[in-house]
Amino acid sequence: MKLFDSCMNYSPSRIRLCLLSGLTVALALVPEAIAFAFVAHVHPLAGLYAAFMVGLITAVFGGRPGMISGAAGALAVVMVALVVQHGVEYLFATVVLMGLLQIAFGLLKLGKFIRMVPFPVMVGFVNGLAIVIFLAQLGHFKMPDADGNLVWMTGAPLWTMIGLIVLTMAIIYLLPRLTKAVPSTLAGIVVVSLLAIYAGIDTKTVGDMASIEGGLPQFHIPSVPFTWETLRIVFPYSLILAAVGLIESLLTLNLIDEMTDSRGMPNRECVAQGSANIVTGLFGGMGGCAMIGQSMINVGNGATQRLAGIAAALFLLSFILFASSWIEMIPLAALIGLMFVVSEKTFEWGSLNAMRKVPRSDAFVVVAVTVITVLTDLAIAVVTGVIISALVFAWQHAKHIEVRVGRNANGWKIYNLHGSLFFASTANFQALFAPADDPDEVVIDFRHAKVMDHSAIEAIDSLAERYRKAGKRLHLRHLSPDCLEVLTNAREMVELDVAEDPHYHIADNKLG
Repeated sequence: MKLFDSCMNYSPSRIRLCLLSGLTVALALVPEAIAFAFVAHVHPLAGLYAAFMVGLITAVFGGRPGMISGAAGALAVVMVALVVQHGVEYLFATVVLMGLLQIAFGLLKLGKFIRMVPFPVMVGFVNGLAIVIFLAQLGHFKMPDADGNLVWMTGAPLWTMIGLIVLTMAIIYLLPRLTKAVPSTLAGIVVVSLLAIYAGIDTKTVGDMASIEGGLPQFHIPSVPFTWETLRIVFPYSLILAAVGLIESLLTLNLIDEMTDSRGMPNRECVAQGSANIVTGLFGGMGGCAMIGQSMINVGNGATQRLAGIAAALFLLSFILFASSWIEMIPLAALIGLMFVVSEKTFEWGSLNAMRKVPRSDAFVVVAVTVITVLTDLAIAVVTGVIISALVFAWQHAKHIEVRVGRNANGWKIYNLHGSLFFASTANFQALFAPADDPDEVVIDFRHAKVMDHSAIEAIDSLAERYRKAGKRLHLRHLSPDCLEVLTNAREMVELDVAEDPHYHIADNKLG
């Protein structure tokens, strides 16, 4: 993948599509960035600057054209404790260190391991984030009362908001049936905004959240002591933020790969995300990662090239510098309607029907990851889903070890082992043998089996000791040289056959 898209890839219609999609994404980024800044207890401009800088750098250098990055809620909920306890300067230092960790992750080429995330975990991730996107919009249905406390809307303000949301969603869904000359998402925002402004409709606007007016971000080295004590404070947060940011970014990259039938570069994305966060931390931003909602808007518009992400970042900066008064007039209802559509289109509705057809374990993983994503955070949900999937895999393969018994011309009993011997199958392996009932000469043939880890080695040693105590002679055939190297009790029972013995490595063939 080249750093920049070839000019040959950009026809006038493609440029127009990317620019209009970028404008739509930029408009959707504004309330999200402000809201996440409030969550993290930092100034709204810290969120907007992060959305601009992270979005621009990852759009130019990232490993997945078309993916949108910015200030993210998954990171904001981790940041709040640090800001409350130590102040915003420590947050900026944390974001810089977070970026360094992400670059290291990419340079070590660890990003490819995200492709090992099982499909049920991916489905749960997508469904969970779709619900999170939906629930995040509900906070906009609150307004301050006479005492300044936020309460749910009622009466005319509520019905006005609902009406504008429905109108926005109707335009987004229905306009493509008439024309695709303009992205329906942008048309919905523009039409509802003009209606509210020129009809004098009293409803919440972007300006009611906070002012987005500001200048260019200024270079600023975090004002923290450069001591071990500071590192002790910021490192745990940096590590968590780096992990959460990369997990969300790389899973979003995988999702877009599937939607576009193309292949991104996860390691390159890790380096780009890290570089973006270093710059953001040095210019007063709160850091960020990929944003699935805005990415779905962009990809849904068909803008899968770098220009769309670059345009979104530059449009956002222009809002801050030149067009803040206009952007602040946009009704929140238009942007809420857009995000409701994103939520609906992101959710894997087909997974609901598939629940009755897929194995129960897969269905459980989907539900578990979805619920944990909604109730806690993405990183915990994905790690939990991977662990559950791994345990299910181990349990299922533990049951697949079996033995076929026969005798040779000398009357020796021969066990032909089939399957994988590893930590989860050792108990079943031991149960296959009855030394007290076997003849004096017993052969265990591993030709059709594989010894996977040190637990398997211990099981073979334990079985050899059982036969020794029973006064029987055990012959172990077709074990790999690695197995012979670490066996203790059973080493003298191994019969070597250089021509036929397998050659593979076990997970723990060196104890020192």
